[in-house]
Amino acid sequence: MTDTENAQTLERAIVESLDREFAHLYVSWCAAIADTPPDLLYAEPTPSQQLPSASIGECVLRSAAAVEQTFGGITANLWDDPFEWTLPEYLSTPARMRDYLDEVEETRRRAFSSFTDDDCLRKQVAIPSGETVLLINLLKETLARAAAYLSGA
Repeated sequence: MTDTENAQTLERAIVESLDREFAHLYVSWCAAIADTPPDLLYAEPTPSQQLPSASIGECVLRSAAAVEQTFGGITANLWDDPFEWTLPEYLSTPARMRDYLDEVEETRRRAFSSFTDDDCLRKQVAIPSGETVLLINLLKETLARAAAYLSGA
């Protein structure tokens, strides 16, 4: 590796680390859908189970929706809650769920391709509440929220 390539890698170390973490979420969503029999995707947990309080499919979709909302906000200033189009009635099959997960991943990738270096993570981003937050804090909070939803699956 040349000195220039080394410097560019160091300048994007945090971006690349976050990118890997979000990519890992996508892989985990897809694995959860693939590993769950279709008739059990939206099966309600039995009362004897303490966790999760939602079905596997719902937990995966909530996780993906958290990512979609953040990256839709970052890329297109669309901060809408994806709740309406992530209902089990619309995403009733593993194939439809996978299509949705692929769309979320594409939106996320598009956003990450625009992050030129770690310094851009220090930019302030306006969120729906009207507040501004550092981009890195928004990404870390989204990652934590999405991981928490996924852990329920």
